[in-house]
Amino acid sequence: MSFSSPLLLLALLVVPAIFAYALAIDRRRSRYAVAFTNLEVLAAVVDRRRSWRRWIPLALLLLALATAAAALARPNAKLSVPEGNGTVIFLVDVSGSMSARDLEPTRLDAAVNAMRIFLDRIPSSLKVGLVSFSSVPHVLAPPTADHQLVRDQLGYLAPETATALGDGLAAAVKLAVSSLARAGVHHQPGHYLPAAIVLESDGAQNGGSLQPQQGARRARAVGVRVYGVALGTPSGSISSGVGNISPVGVPPDPAVVRAIAKITGGRAYAARDAARLTSIYKSLGSSISHKTERREITSWFAAAAAVLLLGAVGAGRIVAGRLP
Repeated sequence: MSFSSPLLLLALLVVPAIFAYALAIDRRRSRYAVAFTNLEVLAAVVDRRRSWRRWIPLALLLLALATAAAALARPNAKLSVPEGNGTVIFLVDVSGSMSARDLEPTRLDAAVNAMRIFLDRIPSSLKVGLVSFSSVPHVLAPPTADHQLVRDQLGYLAPETATALGDGLAAAVKLAVSSLARAGVHHQPGHYLPAAIVLESDGAQNGGSLQPQQGARRARAVGVRVYGVALGTPSGSISSGVGNISPVGVPPDPAVVRAIAKITGGRAYAARDAARLTSIYKSLGSSISHKTERREITSWFAAAAAVLLLGAVGAGRIVAGRLP
């Protein structure tokens, strides 16, 4: 936290000054009480001196004054706020390897369930799009605030054949940039767009014309970060053949996902079970849709000062009928 007018913090000096004044007045009251010869009155004064409760109104008053003084200095802090024109593109691998059951019920089904959890945790104003890729990419839902439309499209995802990860990245980047351009948002050199691609893949490319790193560099060039989730375990396999069905190993390639995230300034995650995948998407839902921004919070301090002042007045009436 910082202050726009730090010199005004000198107003805090009034707090110790009032505290010292209150102590001086209390000592004068104590000396005056000793002059009484009536023992009952003296006992009441002694009990009052020993009661810490009588200092509660003063403590609240001093806190109110300190908070009000801080408000004068116009405090500001870094806050997490919803991303304006925020856009998220789900980029989903639907290659044959996504039918592996090392994530229950399958890699693809676990990814779909996690994406639905993500949709539950983001602001309703955030636009979400959906792109799937196997041999070629397909735009299943353009960026929209109608999250139910995206939910419906997720239900149609099914494993297909090859993995053209680089081509999928290029399609997702193009979709994000064109959607923001229609809203009047364009990339400024040195800055990120208010957009992110969430990649769900086992990372092993075996098709397409563009390599994953090439697709990642296209994302970096226009300021789009990629958050990659590598799905699966080294023991993952799928069935192959007719009649005598033999398993074919389909281990994930998390190194490719990490490289994509690093190139674009995003983050990479490894999900070896459905519970971990769900946890990842809960975290993404809270972070991708928000940005950190410095904002003035003077009103917070002013409101706190008002509450503390009312508390001081109320406590003074209850404890002693007045402030000490």
